[in-house]
Amino acid sequence: MDDNVKTFDELLDVITDSKKNYNIKKITSAYEYAQSKHAGQLRESGEPYITHPIAVAQILVELGMDTDTICAALLHDVVEDTDASLDVLKKNFGQDVANLVDGVTKLNQVALFSREEQQAENIRKMLLFMSKDIRVIIIKLSDRLHNMRTLGFRSEQKRREVSLETMNIFVPLANRLGIIKMKEELEDIAFSYLDPYAYNEIEQMLDKSKQEREEFIELIKSRLIKRLSADFNPLPTIEGRVKSAYGIYKKVYEQGRLFDEIYDKYAVRVIVNTVTECYYVLGVVHDMFQPIPNRFKDYISTPKANMYQSLHTTVMGREGIPFEVQIRTYEMHHTAEYGIAAHWKYKEGVKGKYKLDSRLNWVRQILDTQQESNDVEDIVRAIKEDLAPEDVFAMTPKGDVISLPLGSTVIDFAYAIHTQVGHRMIGAKVDKKLVPLDYVIKTGEIIEIITTKDPNHGPNRAWLNICQTNEAKSKIRSWFKKERREENIQEGKEELEREFRRNLIRVPADELEDFLAFDMKRHNCETLDDFYAAIGYGGVILSKIIPRLKDEYNKKYVQTDSAQEMPEISYQQPKKTNSGIIVDGIDNCVVKLSQCCSPLPGDDIIGFITRGHGVSIHKKDCVNYLSQKDICPDRWVQVKWAGSDDNSSGEHSFYRVVLDVFGYDRVGILVDVMSALQEARIMTHEASARALKNGNVSILLTISISGTQELQSVIARLKKVDGVISVDRSNK
Repeated sequence: MDDNVKTFDELLDVITDSKKNYNIKKITSAYEYAQSKHAGQLRESGEPYITHPIAVAQILVELGMDTDTICAALLHDVVEDTDASLDVLKKNFGQDVANLVDGVTKLNQVALFSREEQQAENIRKMLLFMSKDIRVIIIKLSDRLHNMRTLGFRSEQKRREVSLETMNIFVPLANRLGIIKMKEELEDIAFSYLDPYAYNEIEQMLDKSKQEREEFIELIKSRLIKRLSADFNPLPTIEGRVKSAYGIYKKVYEQGRLFDEIYDKYAVRVIVNTVTECYYVLGVVHDMFQPIPNRFKDYISTPKANMYQSLHTTVMGREGIPFEVQIRTYEMHHTAEYGIAAHWKYKEGVKGKYKLDSRLNWVRQILDTQQESNDVEDIVRAIKEDLAPEDVFAMTPKGDVISLPLGSTVIDFAYAIHTQVGHRMIGAKVDKKLVPLDYVIKTGEIIEIITTKDPNHGPNRAWLNICQTNEAKSKIRSWFKKERREENIQEGKEELEREFRRNLIRVPADELEDFLAFDMKRHNCETLDDFYAAIGYGGVILSKIIPRLKDEYNKKYVQTDSAQEMPEISYQQPKKTNSGIIVDGIDNCVVKLSQCCSPLPGDDIIGFITRGHGVSIHKKDCVNYLSQKDICPDRWVQVKWAGSDDNSSGEHSFYRVVLDVFGYDRVGILVDVMSALQEARIMTHEASARALKNGNVSILLTISISGTQELQSVIARLKKVDGVISVDRSNK
């Protein structure tokens, strides 16, 4: 692609040179409107802002895009950065232009969203419009390309942020659309900012060998011209190329190969008229040079998912230097350079309406798999995985070719055939041999999926950890979501309880729904059971939300911020509060038992002075006390239970405590445990049992007792229940 133009007159020259029929009047009108709206605005380079839309329009002209796309490029920032509206654009330039501008316009900031969630929503919006009109993403890619070309004027941190986003999202999209020229330029620019040391090192390697490389390529070209001149009139187009800096980086730094071991850093491309001529030239090349084994790829008979077609072979010249030869037709070459833009189609008689091609189904698949996720990492992962540059091609026994990302398993293959084939899968054969379900497929294999006729058969949860494609994972989760709700609820509840125990989070049962309200809203769960079910089928990934929940728990239930101001206190004679606790030296203060350790009468306790909440009472072996006592020593005060050193007993109070009961899994053990509590006249608030894989059972009890003395009595009683191995007070 040429250097960026800066004026509209220069853009008109590019349009004229393209020899494509454009509506110049409409394009000029779009420019004049954009110029008026962006008047006075400057880019960080100091140039007038209008130079950016002009440069984006130029890139799209070079891609061969239509009039409406060029107009949308000139107008693509007016809604986001000025007071222009989509209604005005629709009135002046038509519905198509307005839709295209809307598709590339970022969402307005929503207060509820974090920066990451906002990014996720913008990506999702872009993909949604892209699924309706592919021109949206082509404009967005062109916009990103020009921004990358001028990224040097931004701060170092911003350069890295934009480059990382480019590498994660826009490079895979450009690759999937087959716009290889744009993909390689985006890669190289992003790479130069993300790892400048490696980039400069590779550039130096290439500069050192530049003259040698050019001489070598010219030598190979001359030999091919001499040999092919006898069979072709006119001669095929023969040109040389050098592998991109990032392409070399991946092999040198990621694969640990030496620079001299990269066989395809030198390449010659031969472009002919027909497919037959491609294979004829391949025979000539193999006759002239020694082919390197296992270095031949036929992308003509089996095209890549991005429509790329070519013959690739690596051979050894007489000089002992390996090089790659690419052979393709002129049509294939045009597609390789411009991708989907080279296959521009319009419905007959309906100007400007893009005919959605089946090749864009992958966009909808990404949208379907990520429609409920606000996690930008998940969406980025889906884009990177589902738009992987390397694909494998396997066949069904009937000869149908299935394309899947590298690393896919037979489970992914089954779901790629049909959803029901995946659901009813019980095994697989590769080249007529039985294989395990985690078998990673390879190009050229014939795969037979063995299914059951049982209509109630479904996938296994373990498959989610085996399959690689987001399409397969989405279909498995969907099945569990629809078919196993009760099972999901139980599984999700147990998983949440385990994570809460692991992270020392103990929220009262009557406050749990309020505590989880934010995450329930984010994941479109109306009830707590919906939230449990979402955890169960994999729609909510606890590892993503637990850190935030833990922070929220500490803020709400554990007041330990040393930066908070100390409340004013008056030192007087020790006074008993109405809570049954005596606080040393503090008059008329509010006392609250902490939820993190649930202290009981008889426990050794300590008090923490909070801001606005009185004194929070903790056990002396509480993890929060042990971790904070040296950080804010002035905030901890001596407290004791009323009646602990005199004859006063205070009011008779009850306190909640959680017990972990461990025993042998047998019929009726939970009933017997509950009966023992009932006989002791102990109030039970919650009780749950979970079977363990080793044949044992874990029972979690929440009960009310008067103090440690009664607690020991209850523990002793429960240990007498047949099958109970141990009873311990929970560490929360």
